[in-house]
Amino acid sequence: MRLSPPLLVVLAGLALPACAQEGPTQTARGVVFLDADGDGVRDAGEPGLEAVRVSNGREVVLTDERGRYEVGVDDDDIVFVIKPRGYMTPLDENLLPRFYYIHKPAGSAPGLQFKGVAPTGPLPESIDFPLSAQAEPDRFQTIFFGDTQPRDIAEVEYFTHDIAEDLRGFPGAFGVTLGDVVFDDLAVFEPHNQAVALIGMPWYNVLGNHDVNYDVPDDAHSDETWERVFGPATYSFDYGPVHYVVLDNVFFYRNAEDKAAYRGGFTEEQMAFMVNDLAHVSKDQLVVYMMHIPLREAPERNAFFEAIKEYPHTLSISGHTHTTEHDFFGSAEGNPGPEHHHYVAVTACGSWWTGAPDERGIPHATMSDGAPNGYTIITFDGAGYSMAFRGAGEPAGQQMRIWTPEEVSQGELPAAEVVVNVYAGSGKSTVEMRIDGGAWTPMTHTLRPDPYFEGAKRLEEGQTPPPGRKLPKAGQSRHIWVGSMPETLGAGLHVVEVRTTDMFGQSFASERAFRVR
Repeated sequence: MRLSPPLLVVLAGLALPACAQEGPTQTARGVVFLDADGDGVRDAGEPGLEAVRVSNGREVVLTDERGRYEVGVDDDDIVFVIKPRGYMTPLDENLLPRFYYIHKPAGSAPGLQFKGVAPTGPLPESIDFPLSAQAEPDRFQTIFFGDTQPRDIAEVEYFTHDIAEDLRGFPGAFGVTLGDVVFDDLAVFEPHNQAVALIGMPWYNVLGNHDVNYDVPDDAHSDETWERVFGPATYSFDYGPVHYVVLDNVFFYRNAEDKAAYRGGFTEEQMAFMVNDLAHVSKDQLVVYMMHIPLREAPERNAFFEAIKEYPHTLSISGHTHTTEHDFFGSAEGNPGPEHHHYVAVTACGSWWTGAPDERGIPHATMSDGAPNGYTIITFDGAGYSMAFRGAGEPAGQQMRIWTPEEVSQGELPAAEVVVNVYAGSGKSTVEMRIDGGAWTPMTHTLRPDPYFEGAKRLEEGQTPPPGRKLPKAGQSRHIWVGSMPETLGAGLHVVEVRTTDMFGQSFASERAFRVR
């Protein structure tokens, strides 16, 4: 059976360093086939699928008319199929996609604190990948979690009750966790994956800096436990008209004191895969890059922009900062192509499950930029997309928080502020306010801490602090707008209304009462 052939794209002029590996020592062979009965085994009458992409994490090859492929491997490689539109790979009991084969004849190095990959033995004669047919429309929704990051079972239960239970039955195509799936204790992967599976969708994962093995010598060995649980840390797949690429941009190393350290960025091998993968993607497609550390922190950022410059529809998404932010990269930021939107997603754990607990015993976990913990719903539609912020346990329309003094004297009015935190706001948002139904006036976008978060920190530092692990220091929030109260307000109770429209044309409103004496 033949799939529609991809449009091949030549990325001329991209200077990339040679791959650090010495090169393949063997050739992996196999078949990608239509698994009509879903049993994972190729039965008589189940055809091979032509023009399906298969990769070793560096090269990308296509299956022939019988569904067969060949790709080089060494003794520490993962071969995987790049899921095409209209097909799905098998899922395990936790709804994790199983689209790969690990070739590690000797297994992971012994002595790891957290279990790595068991020895896989000699390379099989045929590594076959089953695919089942499924409908994939042009328009669909997905869930994105910034760092879920439970440090123990108790925090897995925070996540379960705060987020997973409310999302059960969500009509989405799949979900993604953007790294820091857990918080250093890799034994928490399994119970956490069980909690995410409650949602009921296939779930893809991105490696974060708290998901690595710390007791290893270098980056090449830092994802041994990750590979055992999730498979490759760099891979791609299609769903509907969109192409998704997961890039491991956590570079692990040991510093001069032999302590574990990391930086954001891409290795030569990951950049090679990115370029080779993109060569089989149509320029009509939206290409979504998913990583853990924000793109602005990658020294190889310009090589990334060079690779995608001929593609008019791109988006990248990360977590890591425990804030929600929008970056727009144009020529001033070294991007020679169309403006590139990078979204730093709200984290499911908020500020690492810190702050005073609520009536359920779950910390409020407000992030340092004043936004609540939560998740992002992205609606994809052809080559377009829109985003919706969701605070954990909050209604869809709760998109901002307005601050005013509880009471202000008439003499203070010209200097009295209205401060609004529009959680998913960006430099492309418009924000306006009015008081008591008067004229709408624009508010000023500014960089400053959230006043409610500052108040929570003052309570923590007081003589009777609330229970719970302490919040982080208040950060400079990138989604704050400020307005002034008119000096003509009389004594009594007044209502300020705020309305905002985001970069996707979505509008939201909220209001708050305050008193003038």
